[in-house]
Amino acid sequence: MKLKDLYNLTIEMGIQNDPRGEEDTKKVLEKNKKSFEEMKEEEQDDFDQDKLFNPYSDTRVLYGDLEKEVKRVLVGIDMEVGEILLADRLTEKGKNIDLVIAHHPEGKAMSALYEVMHLQEDILADQGVPINVAEGIMAPRIGEVRRALMPINHNRAVDAAKLLDYPFMCMHTPADNSVVSYLQKKIDDKKPETVGDIVKLLKEEPEYKEAVRYNAGPTIVVGNKGRRAGKVVVDMTGGTGGSEDAYNKLQQAGVSTLVVMHIGEKHRKEAEKNHINVIIAGHMASDSLGMNLILDKLEEQGVEVLPTAGLLRHKRS
Repeated sequence: MKLKDLYNLTIEMGIQNDPRGEEDTKKVLEKNKKSFEEMKEEEQDDFDQDKLFNPYSDTRVLYGDLEKEVKRVLVGIDMEVGEILLADRLTEKGKNIDLVIAHHPEGKAMSALYEVMHLQEDILADQGVPINVAEGIMAPRIGEVRRALMPINHNRAVDAAKLLDYPFMCMHTPADNSVVSYLQKKIDDKKPETVGDIVKLLKEEPEYKEAVRYNAGPTIVVGNKGRRAGKVVVDMTGGTGGSEDAYNKLQQAGVSTLVVMHIGEKHRKEAEKNHINVIIAGHMASDSLGMNLILDKLEEQGVEVLPTAGLLRHKRS
């Protein structure tokens, strides 16, 4: 499988599982194309042309020849300098690594993470929050995240990959979209009556079952297992945590329970104040489930997957 085909498959899975729906997601590409065409020539030189076919700024090939044939990949949740060195060590020991894949973004994908947060506006609107309100409450949070990303040394791992000549990519929102789609469908189909029933459903998945053994499994942080679940929303995509103001709007829109990867203390208190049950499913387990849904497709194409760096690898194909 060529690197460019692997990259395209990742993007396709992200679009197929995008909570906005394929049609609205492709409108993002149309908007990017129009913006590019209206730019002056010197502005086009600075434009990231991946935006013409990839709606996810946090998913990129960070280094490597797109025509390279990929037979074995080293994959983890966070792949940094140490993991690039691990790829080189494995190659020295006879397990040739053709590509290093991270879930969490690195390099230019990390510095542009804030751009995918606009997806959260559409998620809020889909739950019944007026779009003008959704955009209004997300704007300050997106600006906050953008500013927080500015001082980070984004390219450390990318520079290591270049020096050791290891192709390197990250797949963030496509994997997060995949886990949201998978879990939301399961919950909608099973119709759990209580918050505790949702936790039981999550533990049926091997990633969450394994995470329990590491003391990182599903945990109720607002509410209790006996409370009725009501309308359940899986909230695990859109770059990073959204606005604290969203909980009041979600409560007004009829949302009773949120299933999340993680939650900050300020956000948890806002959920509690608005009587929204919150289940932390588990960060590494949720990221692993999303990644595994993509990795299964890669293995179907003959690519060998070596998991590391927090990835709990479980196959469904």
